[in-house]
Amino acid sequence: MHPAPRKGPGAAFLPEGKPLKSFITFADSLSAAIGKSFGWLIILMTFGVSYEVFVRYVLNSPTPWSLDVSFIMYGTIFMMGGAYTLSRGGHVRGDFLYRLWRPRAQAFVDLVLYVFFFFPGVLALIFSGWKYAARSWGYGEVSVNSPAGIPIYQFKTVIVAAGILLAIQGLAQICRCILCLRDGYWLQAAEDVEETEALAMANPPVGEHPGMK
Repeated sequence: MHPAPRKGPGAAFLPEGKPLKSFITFADSLSAAIGKSFGWLIILMTFGVSYEVFVRYVLNSPTPWSLDVSFIMYGTIFMMGGAYTLSRGGHVRGDFLYRLWRPRAQAFVDLVLYVFFFFPGVLALIFSGWKYAARSWGYGEVSVNSPAGIPIYQFKTVIVAAGILLAIQGLAQICRCILCLRDGYWLQAAEDVEETEALAMANPPVGEHPGMK
């Protein structure tokens, strides 16, 4: 429950909150759905690596495709989970000073960084990825890391998809900054799976006070 919003000095020049909140909800939901869906690749990758270890060291019959498939799945998880991680504030941040600032100061700095640093990088990722993917599809590129010749043009397409998702989520983060500048507090993302450390802090062993060390 947030306190009643206190408008900042420039609030009259900022857009209304309802359309921004609707877009934030859409972007967060899209990022979460795609991120969680591709997260299942971790299980497939685990089984694939386990199978390779078994046939290589027990049966002495290694597969020609395991290395490439593992690289492709890991890269896909990394790329397609970027927007989801951004929506949950999970990317690395040097916040030793940032966390001490008021929300409006944080929002102003974030807004500047998104406009002048984040979006130029994401747009470069999309356009460069499009060039690489088009070239890869053009001649049916395959991996040279193993004799299996695994096709990788579909993986190059993931670069473009990940960039577009990051751009959508980046716009949502800008909307968050605008709302924070307007209202004085951050609009949080939907509740999600907490880190093990956070769960342990919230649920200490029986008989131990949460503040005990």
